[in-house]
Amino acid sequence: MAHYVYMLKSISHKKIKTYVGYSINYKKRLIKHNLGSGAKSTRGYKWVLIYKKLFKTKSKALKFEYELKKNRKKRLTILEGYNEQRS
Repeated sequence: MAHYVYMLKSISHKKIKTYVGYSINYKKRLIKHNLGSGAKSTRGYKWVLIYKKLFKTKSKALKFEYELKKNRKKRLTILEGYNEQRS
């Protein structure tokens, strides 16, 4: 089974907000976030997927999710890379 860690960027407010999560189906999860039924901290925002990484095991995915949530520098690097692609 596939396990994903993903990062979202808010697109509905002036202040840029990011969110890191785990899912086995990141596409369905993104829809839930945008419908307001995802994580509490994502409600009231519209989101776009800017990063995803596939893992073979849930434990490895959850470990990486935790590390990415705590590593602001790595999150900023991902965000900057996404912004460069969009330019």
